[in-house]
Amino acid sequence: MKKTLLATAIAGAAALAATSASAATVYNQDGTKLDIYGNIQLVYAYDDRLGEDAESELGDNGSTFGAKGEHKINDDIVGYFKAEWEYDADESKGGGNGLNNGDQSYVGAKGSFGDARIGSWDQLMDDWIQDPISNNEYFDLSDSSSQISGSSSVKEGNKLQYMSPVMGGMQFAVGSNFEGDGEDENVTDSNQASFFAGAKYTIGGFSIAAVYDDLGQFDGLDTTPDDGANNSQGDIGEQYGITGQYTVDALRIAVKAERFDADVENADVDYYGIGARYGYGMGDVYGAYQYVDAEANAYQYINADRDGGDGDDHTYNEFNLGVTYNISSAMYTFIEYVQYDRAGDDGDSAAVGIYYGF
Repeated sequence: MKKTLLATAIAGAAALAATSASAATVYNQDGTKLDIYGNIQLVYAYDDRLGEDAESELGDNGSTFGAKGEHKINDDIVGYFKAEWEYDADESKGGGNGLNNGDQSYVGAKGSFGDARIGSWDQLMDDWIQDPISNNEYFDLSDSSSQISGSSSVKEGNKLQYMSPVMGGMQFAVGSNFEGDGEDENVTDSNQASFFAGAKYTIGGFSIAAVYDDLGQFDGLDTTPDDGANNSQGDIGEQYGITGQYTVDALRIAVKAERFDADVENADVDYYGIGARYGYGMGDVYGAYQYVDAEANAYQYINADRDGGDGDDHTYNEFNLGVTYNISSAMYTFIEYVQYDRAGDDGDSAAVGIYYGF
């Protein structure tokens, strides 16, 4: 699961208000505010597997506990923080099953100058390019981030970012993920840092966004960490994409073109997608289609269970469908289906789940 919203993702301001309303304000005095919030998410999923029996599971879907706060520094600038931890709601009893995973944590300042923050949170590529197409409850379509052979902590962590205010409908962001030579995952003797940037333009119900990320923080990672030697993988490639979306009433339609430009020869992957979401009053109906054009050596497409490894380029037609139903302002259920067009229907899945936010 990526980012669940209580209301429709189309009505962004209304959805944010609904999510924020479920938080409990524990302190709000003299310009300082502290909220705590969280959710419990459970899902039952059925998954086809190539060459194996289909699998089913009742599991956690990203249950989270969080805290956020802000403090008025002066009449223009507000300092803020956010910290989230995940836990397994399906098997919470026993040692080690409490808050067992960090999610996002950052601190920053915002005002008329824009927003500057440092910490760990989702990629700009995720927020501006991928999410408008398939930011679903459980299943997502593949994307350029799935080509990155490294942990999510490296992809999202040690980050600094500046985002401008909206000026005449235009907004930009620029930042870096920094992996110093003292980090355990950086096996080189030099600092490694990425550069990413994006721009977004909004007019009325239409917006267009473009993002570039050189993924430089991965250059110092060990390619084979279990062999006892330090072999840095070097340049893995770049991500870039563009997304346009249009919102009218309760309907949002989005299109994207996204690319993973691999440093390895014959390993580029292109993604062309279209998605839609409609708020029908008691929830959302949504779906997306994506055409994937993967060269023969593309990571994630060369494994046997993904119909690769035969030296040929491959194309895939992926789609997903889903619907949510609001039981109350804090609780809803959903049904989703996804198809990846892999050999033997590998990965094709259905799921039903429930969410309660507090």
